[in-house]
Amino acid sequence: MAVSIALIVLLGLSADILLRRIKLPGLVGMLLIGMLVGPFTLGLLNEELMTVSADFREIALIIILLRAGFELRRDTLNRVGKPAIIMSVVPALFEIGAVMLIAPRLLNISFMEAALLGTILGAVSPAVVVPLMIDFMERGKGARKGIPTLILAASSVDDVFVIVLFTILLGMVGGGQVNIAWQLAGIPISIILGAAVGCMAGLILYYLFQKYHFHPPRRTLLVVGAGILLTWVEDALHPWIPVAALIGVMAIGFILLEKEEAIAHLISQKLKKFWVFAELMLFVLVGAEVNIHVAWEASLAGLAVIFVGLVSRSLGTYLSLGGTDFTAKEKWFCVIAYLPKATVQAAIGAVPLEMGIAGGETILAVSVLSILVTAPLGAIGIMLIGEKVLEKEERNIYRFKVLRERLQLPRVGERLRSKGDGTIWKVIEEKEIWLETLENDEHKAGQPPLDHPVPAIYIRFWKSEEGRPPGTGVTKSECYRLQDDSFHRFWEIL
Repeated sequence: MAVSIALIVLLGLSADILLRRIKLPGLVGMLLIGMLVGPFTLGLLNEELMTVSADFREIALIIILLRAGFELRRDTLNRVGKPAIIMSVVPALFEIGAVMLIAPRLLNISFMEAALLGTILGAVSPAVVVPLMIDFMERGKGARKGIPTLILAASSVDDVFVIVLFTILLGMVGGGQVNIAWQLAGIPISIILGAAVGCMAGLILYYLFQKYHFHPPRRTLLVVGAGILLTWVEDALHPWIPVAALIGVMAIGFILLEKEEAIAHLISQKLKKFWVFAELMLFVLVGAEVNIHVAWEASLAGLAVIFVGLVSRSLGTYLSLGGTDFTAKEKWFCVIAYLPKATVQAAIGAVPLEMGIAGGETILAVSVLSILVTAPLGAIGIMLIGEKVLEKEERNIYRFKVLRERLQLPRVGERLRSKGDGTIWKVIEEKEIWLETLENDEHKAGQPPLDHPVPAIYIRFWKSEEGRPPGTGVTKSECYRLQDDSFHRFWEIL
């Protein structure tokens, strides 16, 4: 297994670097590498690794959804709440309806089997969409109207809605008894319970972090552990009551951001480092699950069904945005962002076949084909169109986050050692400011005036002396911008 993981890291990173150099999303290269080294082509990955592949992918998905939660701000969520709810239902229904109408004629399957296929195809892939939306948010793209946040929120609920419909239809097609009313009622119940459990976990973590001083890596591990535990809670309660664990995972990050922004940013920064490895595992292993030979069996008829479904989904997405102030181009960006398929299709595409449903083989073939077609093309479309369409807001709060990460700045309460004379200092004040001019900034004198406001973080230090309360005695302050030297060139955080 160790050699297989080494292959994933080396080949996945190489593909990521290559694709980024030609201005394409690195995850496309990872997916292609997974298809190449997976058991259905070269077979270079260990069977034991493929056996636990679902667990690795789930942990990676938890990490990216935690990062998403740390980017969700209450004001932005309030602004996009209504269109997010509509987008989580309407586009999927349009796609399912279209597949139900056309699949029986083109694929020679029954109407109910076509409905089952529609629910599999109707789920957008958070694994593809979420990392790209987070990247836009961190760079302030589309922040003024909250477009990336809208897509993040809607895509998470979309998956819950579609999977519940899939479960209902699976029971009906498989001949089992299904309480349809209870299953449909389970959609809002699972979302509400998932959010509630996630908020509870977030509050517990917040109180732990307040009471005990954990170092940032340990805080991050506790948060990841809580996210994984939520998925166990979902599985344990599934026979009696539905809980949307992935909604809960995002809620953990949201609560920590609301209650203690400083801690939230530090954890988010550590998660970003975890994501480097988790991203490789997620996309290479998703690619490894794709059986190209099965996809080939779907042929042109399968492509036609996918195409009609996507056109209908696009219409549903565009109509869902009717009450917003988005421009036509921004609406089309949302349409493109809502197309990629990957994780859900890889997870449940083979279930009908395993249950012995007559059209199961065809359903699996079309599901796999949808990943091959929409995951890379959707990711490329999101990146290329998003760069051109989404406005970049100059005064965006996410720019402070990038500034902190680049310069590795400390937070209030942290102790520092000066690398110049070895003295010990403590951070007693910090604030985020926008610099309009550098006139009063002595240590940057002689630089040309600013042509637009730039983010900066003001930090006040107190020289730690025994017997003196913080803030009395020797203090000094500095103002840090992206153009400045790394903070760690002059200071060591203790």
